Amino acid sequence: MEKDYRTVAFSQTSITELMIPAYANFGGKVHGGILLSMMDKVAYACASKHASSYCVTVSVDQVDFWEPVEVGEMVTMLASVNYVGKTSMVVGIKVISENFKTGTSKHTNSSYFTMVAKDDNNKPTLVPGLILETSVQVKRFLKAIKQREINKQNAEQMREARLAFLSDSESSILKHERCVVR
Repeated sequence: MEKDYRTVAFSQTSITELMIPAYANFGGKVHGGILLSMMDKVAYACASKHASSYCVTVSVDQVDFWEPVEVGEMVTMLASVNYVGKTSMVVGIKVISENFKTGTSKHTNSSYFTMVAKDDNNKPTLVPGLILETSVQVKRFLKAIKQREINKQNAEQMREARLAFLSDSESSILKHERCVVR
């Protein structure tokens, strides 16, 4: 049975890159899109290693930018598989930025990418199960289960809200909002 399972450590992946001036946004900080692209790469590498197959990103959940990343800092993305379903995996990513001048490092971002493994015919394919070896890994797996439940509830609430938009008068919904309907 355990041959169809892999440890979290088996596919843990990191990517480190120096933040160069070309990555700066108009405010002089590293553009969030650069960081998202790096997160997508490390999520792909981690998921593909776990699944031993090509993987695609199907959703990005809870991207939080807590601290800006400066040009000249070294950014490391740490990724691990937190949860596996039948064909999908949730990859947790922690972003650390290190400033060599000041000798400081900071946790700037975290995110969760849901990846799906694909076979040679581009169809979803079964992924190995996950061997949880620490209490932190168990907690992350349970958190991912809860997040999936919350996401399903949110999707259903949004479907219901869209139907309500069709039946409610726009003026009653928008009356206290900062908009004008013309």
